Amino acid sequence: MLKRIVSTLILWSIVVVCIRYFGATGGVWLITLISALTLREFYALVERTGARPFSRFGIAAGVVITLSPCYIEPHAPLDAGLLLALSAIVLAFRILGERGPESRVESLGWTLFGLVYVPFMLHYLVGILMVREPRPLSGMLLCVWLIAVSKFCDTGALLSGLAFGRHKMSPVISPKKTWEGAVGGVLSSALIGAGLAWLCRGYLPAALTPALGALMAVPIAIVTIVSDLVESVIKRRADIKDTGGTIPGIGGVFDLSDSLILSAPLGFVLFKLLL
Repeated sequence: MLKRIVSTLILWSIVVVCIRYFGATGGVWLITLISALTLREFYALVERTGARPFSRFGIAAGVVITLSPCYIEPHAPLDAGLLLALSAIVLAFRILGERGPESRVESLGWTLFGLVYVPFMLHYLVGILMVREPRPLSGMLLCVWLIAVSKFCDTGALLSGLAFGRHKMSPVISPKKTWEGAVGGVLSSALIGAGLAWLCRGYLPAALTPALGALMAVPIAIVTIVSDLVESVIKRRADIKDTGGTIPGIGGVFDLSDSLILSAPLGFVLFKLLL
């Protein structure tokens, strides 16, 4: 637990320093680095199942997809969806010449799924960073709000589960998760969502009141829990506990970013609809 707390404090310090000294550009590249490392670990998990994804191509394409809202979409008629389609075309050619008939479908499927599940989903965080209204800092603070709501759900669920957990949520997929922990995680997210909306009210859109912040945090927290369970499914398929040892007390980068994968597009949609 101590290692996890120390790692969490260090990671949040990195986020704050990145935003303070490098602004939105630093945030974009930090998200892209996390996306690339997560996809690398994802493909490593897939390889443990015996599949042969095009890992190097997937990671390179994933970097481009993640960066697209900042560096491509403002200047060219290409968005992340089209880049994903172009990647599928390249992979269709590659499986014919570089994979045998026994692995072509799996190589194509796992490589594309990795691109969709990691960089395509996380590119919505970069899209949020590009928001410039009502203040130039609004996009960065909206992104921090979304990340905090997602990650504090993990923390709240862990602490609530340790203190009150009695009823297993999904004993086959993740034996340690409980319904009591899930409720604690959702409540923690709601409190963080409301608190940050109030603290940053001068920089966030006026519509993001503490009440709306708490309300929006609830569905984000729920998909955060689901996202964590999906990662557990993948890890069980690969017969491994953690995706790596990069972050003491947490595991690999995938163990860090898993909660953001589903919450990023949902947060983007909620901001578009409600703010």
